[in-house]
Amino acid sequence: MEPTTQDAPGTTWVAVCPLEVIARESGVAAWVHGEAVAVFRDHLDGLHALSNLDPATGASVLARGIVGTRGGVPFVASPLHKQPYRLSDGVCLDDEAVRVPTYAVRLVDGVVQVGPRRT
Repeated sequence: MEPTTQDAPGTTWVAVCPLEVIARESGVAAWVHGEAVAVFRDHLDGLHALSNLDPATGASVLARGIVGTRGGVPFVASPLHKQPYRLSDGVCLDDEAVRVPTYAVRLVDGVVQVGPRRT
């Protein structure tokens, strides 16, 4: 599923999947704008999009990570070495010098869409 829509000039949104495909506290992998992206749904139904590449290994695995909260902050823990990355901005909770790129994400008519890279 990769139909696209445009808002502002140069802003392209890619349809990833219907919301119900992503269970709470889980993620899905998608190919968006030529990049591996992980889209997550947190415990409060918030949507987040990060690069799917684990910064520690370069493996495309973050969508299969463990989603949870630490001090009320939603994060995903890499399935390989368990480093936790904040879903809101991709910063590693254990080492703020490490960051995963993030993407704009939105819900339109029940479909999750990913837009341009934010960080």
